[in-house]
Amino acid sequence: MSSLLITNADCVNEGRRFEADVLIRDGRIEAIGADLQARPADAVLDARGRLLIPGMIDDQVHFREPGLTHKADFASESRAAVAGGITSFMEMPNSQPPTLSLERLEAKHARAAEVARANYSFYLGASNDNLDAIRSVHVGQSCGVKVFMGASTGNMLVDDEATLDAIFRDSPLLIATHCEDTPTILANEAEYRARYGEDVPIDAHPSIRSEAACFTSSSLAIALARRHDARLHVLHLTTAKELAQFTPGPVAGKRITAEACVHHLYFDEHDYAEKGTLIKCNPAIKRSEDREALLKALAEDRIDVVATDHAPHTLEEKGQTYFKAPAGLPLVQDALPSLLEHVHNGWLTLEQAVAKTSHAVAECYALEERGYLREGYWADLVLIDLDAPYRVEREQVLAKCGWSPFEGRRLRSRISATLVNGERAFEHGRLNDQVRGQRLRFRRQR
Repeated sequence: MSSLLITNADCVNEGRRFEADVLIRDGRIEAIGADLQARPADAVLDARGRLLIPGMIDDQVHFREPGLTHKADFASESRAAVAGGITSFMEMPNSQPPTLSLERLEAKHARAAEVARANYSFYLGASNDNLDAIRSVHVGQSCGVKVFMGASTGNMLVDDEATLDAIFRDSPLLIATHCEDTPTILANEAEYRARYGEDVPIDAHPSIRSEAACFTSSSLAIALARRHDARLHVLHLTTAKELAQFTPGPVAGKRITAEACVHHLYFDEHDYAEKGTLIKCNPAIKRSEDREALLKALAEDRIDVVATDHAPHTLEEKGQTYFKAPAGLPLVQDALPSLLEHVHNGWLTLEQAVAKTSHAVAECYALEERGYLREGYWADLVLIDLDAPYRVEREQVLAKCGWSPFEGRRLRSRISATLVNGERAFEHGRLNDQVRGQRLRFRRQR
């Protein structure tokens, strides 16, 4: 591998903002210093006027491979990810067939090694009948065990109380949960069907996928984690009520951590009138008061991580009526710029945004040698033009589904370049399709 010297960078890392040069050799950061221009390098990249940050590590994506590749695959979605400043992703198990065995887990890793443009890891899914696979998974095979504590596709709803208790007792890895209570949701659906038939309006979605459904499930997950001292990570929080269950403060040492997703931080109930089923997701986008509470919880370190929950569907699928339109949004390409809107608006500092998208993810998942600008670490880096506005247009979308919920919105920051393991995977609007990511490595999490 070649060497690259990045000069005059405005670096943001570990709570500091400082100007520095960064020398990369053989995929890793060799040196960070005030003046490295005398050091030999094969190429020089002048970063003057741009931010240099660790690449975003997205701990929740659905790239739809295998089985659903008409709407996404590892190659297409990882291309969109690196264009959005995401250098590593952790992919969910609800593909077809679902990732419920160690054999299917390894098959995903093998496929990603061939085609993924970013670094990768995969969750082992939980079901009511794969407890032996969960008990046998070990560090290095998976980023975590994903538990759907609410309705899901296929055989992935864990609703057997004894199995759920055993997962929290016995899982050797971090447990990541989707928390929505199915009986509450089904009761709400019946109520709205009685009122509207099949023509339920989309703005009823946050009432059907309600605050009560979220709180009932997340409180159960937290109770199980405390009972068994499990390492729990609660995904995509959406309600103000849930936030009191989580402790503010640094992520290091926490046994129970929380995530928020970029669309829940950006959209609220007022956007259903414009976006309709395009922003139908589970858990639902809720009230403006909930959105603001999530932003405040980020700033006080009550929420530890920001992710995407990138979950693409075709426009034809999304164009159906309420109950038939699938839940999920394509998000990776504009996720980081959308988060930086909250920096522009004063909700977060740059240092906090970087911590939530890189440092804290590395700590939550015990990632090896990623998530920071540190000498010796892998050079997963992003250059950002903080004041280079762009309007999101459909023809620019790289996700296979071909659309974005941000279409028509003006975002004030632009991804200038993305480096994956020291290689320029994306620069000035152009992708380098020769770049491949690496399998993520982990320290013991539990």
